[in-house]
Amino acid sequence: MAAPMEHLTAAYRLLEAWEIGCTDGVQSAVDRVRRVTELFKEAEHRENADEKIFTLLLKILSRALGEIQAKSSTSDSSPECWLDLSTECFRCLRNSCVQCSRNQNTIGNVGLIEETVSLIKVLSSSSNCSESFLVAFRCGLQFLGNVAGGNQGSQNRIWNHAFPQLFLSCLTHEDEKVATYGSMVLFTCMREDKMADLMVSANLEVAVNVITAYNKWPNAEWLQLIVMDRFLRYPELLKQIYASLSHSDRVVLIELIMAKVSDKSLLSVEELAILQKIAEFLSECFQSQCKAVLKLAGPTHCDEQEGVVVVRLLDILCEMTSDSEHLTCLQSSPGLLDTVVETLRLTHLVGKQSKNIFTSTHTASLGSDLTHAAVGFKAHLIRLIANLCYGNKDNQDKIYELDGIPLILDNCSIDDNNPFLNQWAFYAIRNLTKNNERNQGVIANLERQGLADASALARMGLEVEEHDGKLVLRSVKKM
Repeated sequence: MAAPMEHLTAAYRLLEAWEIGCTDGVQSAVDRVRRVTELFKEAEHRENADEKIFTLLLKILSRALGEIQAKSSTSDSSPECWLDLSTECFRCLRNSCVQCSRNQNTIGNVGLIEETVSLIKVLSSSSNCSESFLVAFRCGLQFLGNVAGGNQGSQNRIWNHAFPQLFLSCLTHEDEKVATYGSMVLFTCMREDKMADLMVSANLEVAVNVITAYNKWPNAEWLQLIVMDRFLRYPELLKQIYASLSHSDRVVLIELIMAKVSDKSLLSVEELAILQKIAEFLSECFQSQCKAVLKLAGPTHCDEQEGVVVVRLLDILCEMTSDSEHLTCLQSSPGLLDTVVETLRLTHLVGKQSKNIFTSTHTASLGSDLTHAAVGFKAHLIRLIANLCYGNKDNQDKIYELDGIPLILDNCSIDDNNPFLNQWAFYAIRNLTKNNERNQGVIANLERQGLADASALARMGLEVEEHDGKLVLRSVKKM
């Protein structure tokens, strides 16, 4: 059996003969490169590859680049055969890098990364969307991903030559595989020392288009990883991205943050501090956008995107305040509790003015539209009030000052548009009255005046009793 080096030497000589003579046509070169591609599938051949074979592949790619540029500029000739040759070179190089840092370094040293980026830029800027163009584009990106894997030198070379233009071309491309492979390369090269480049206003478009591309291609895991493992570590970058997104893309970003928040794995002190900064930012976003939810009351605006953003912001604030690690920072968030109470007041008023998603509805058949974006919104407002008042005397008193207790009691009836409303109202009253006699007295006086529905209190497990001429609110269940 021939030694690995003998196989490689024979393949190299065949390829060199074509490159020097070019007498057998381009298809012959494709076949000869393919022999090397097959050899590089085996670790013993990859480990015995000599620098000269990579230098030869560089020459072939350089020639292919020139031919593709020339033929693409004329309408009477096609670069198909040269595209096929480029594709096979990329496959060959892709294979050579598998678990072989020596080949990764050699490829970088001979200039193959720069030449590959140049060729891919030509492919990305072409209006030709033939399968040959797409396959070459995809394979080139796969090669860049392999040569960058675990190799900082390759990562730096790719970043220096591909950022931001090539990454933008991939993220905005109509082909899902191009977007996926491009995001793989972006994620691999996006180390901590590169994050500052994204924050430059001229380059922010790359980060924004990661979210836009994920909105379009939600199965592209590399796009998700970029957000989860890169962007969410940098609250200041996240703020810039959010400000530049469409409402639809903001919903996607919020849902990705929700996935991170819902992950119950143990957080480091640094990770917790970062998420708390993000929580404070989301609180500010909710406060500035909350009135947009009223647009969802219109009969033809059930999916109005700015309103949906507000719904998702409320969802994530509820989730964050359910966790003691995030609760404290949001309990002291300036203006948040005031905004939540005011939003509950507004939606309650809108629901009374006309029949809409904020109108309390109860039917035996549960006939409400449970697909409407604002289903559960009022229940979640009360849930957030409950969370913000949990063990917090200042916020309990704030609700008293805002006259929020009668408002909560007026929103505790069974409501098809707000599943679990009673449960959240009970939890809110529990948190508002615990160790707070003034708030207990408010509810007791409302019941005596007939302003609090005794049956509603009963559904929440509460009742009012008189002791020594004084009305006392007590639980018929264990609080």
